[in-house]
Amino acid sequence: MAASMQIKLVQTGPVKFVATNAAGASTVIDGPPDMGGENVGLRPMETFLSALASCSAVDVIHIMKKQRQNLERLEVDVQGERADTIPAVFTRIQLRFKGHGPIDLLKLQKAVELSMEKYCSVSKMLQPTVSITAEAVLG
Repeated sequence: MAASMQIKLVQTGPVKFVATNAAGASTVIDGPPDMGGENVGLRPMETFLSALASCSAVDVIHIMKKQRQNLERLEVDVQGERADTIPAVFTRIQLRFKGHGPIDLLKLQKAVELSMEKYCSVSKMLQPTVSITAEAVLG
């Protein structure tokens, strides 16, 4: 049976929403100020970039554990470029994974590659329409 997910989105301001999953965890999503947004939550497209980064980060942490690497902390910087036309979809996304701890950079790079090319569902949904690059560095 295919996995199923459910999110309930409730409007709590002019263009502010609270998204809640079945377990009760929630996040705030807010629209732009020119539409009444209050800058109290991530914008929808920022939420999308966060989904990509966190999806891949979970994979990288899991892979690094399997490789017996002592990854103490992982940071991911994400930059997305959008089209100038409507809809303003992402055309290019760059991710930079910074691993902290006594780890092997080559193993971190391999973990990032495996995530982006094989395991991360969010990155796979974006291919082949979005150019995604990812690099690994030590912190």
